[in-house]
Amino acid sequence: MRTALLVLCAVLLAACSTEKAAPLPPGSVVLALGDSLTAGYGVAPEQAWPALLAGKTGWKIINGGISGDKSGDALARLPALLDAHAPKLVLVTLGGNDMLRKRPEEETRANLARILELARGHDAQPVLLATPRPSVAGVLFQSLTPPAFYAEIAEARKVPLIGDAVPEVLSDPDLKLDPLHPNAEGHAALAGKAFDALRKLGYVR
Repeated sequence: MRTALLVLCAVLLAACSTEKAAPLPPGSVVLALGDSLTAGYGVAPEQAWPALLAGKTGWKIINGGISGDKSGDALARLPALLDAHAPKLVLVTLGGNDMLRKRPEEETRANLARILELARGHDAQPVLLATPRPSVAGVLFQSLTPPAFYAEIAEARKVPLIGDAVPEVLSDPDLKLDPLHPNAEGHAALAGKAFDALRKLGYVR
């Protein structure tokens, strides 16, 4: 309950304290930075949610997902990706492997904060997508939720948070390839949820 309230508060605060973003026109370069959820583990490249989101928006989305990446791994890769592609928007979907491998939460927080700072330093707008905390009960009751630190980082850094897209998909057994990854239908659902959230934020006209 506390996590859900924090996520809701962060979204409401962002909506109340900032104007909507300017829409990104078709052809804009967007970087999707993440792990296997972004890379599209177990599905064809064109079935992964970044490719599907590109089809919905007309953006050129660079899939910067690598299976197994922790937040620190993605942080190390990010400067080269920013220099190579000069994205206008960076969609950050990280933290799941940190939690699975029991990395210290403060380390994950620091890495995510630095990723957001680096994106802004390269004139890109970051958007944070929360990943659910591993939970047997959450799987059993189909109610996986993200840890509070996503909402706290988003609020502190004044970054938009998409808090429910990944948790909702991974809570539905019909949308999963295995306990950790979406199937093709799950990626389609995730692309749709991301599109709707980005439209509410103003990035999609």
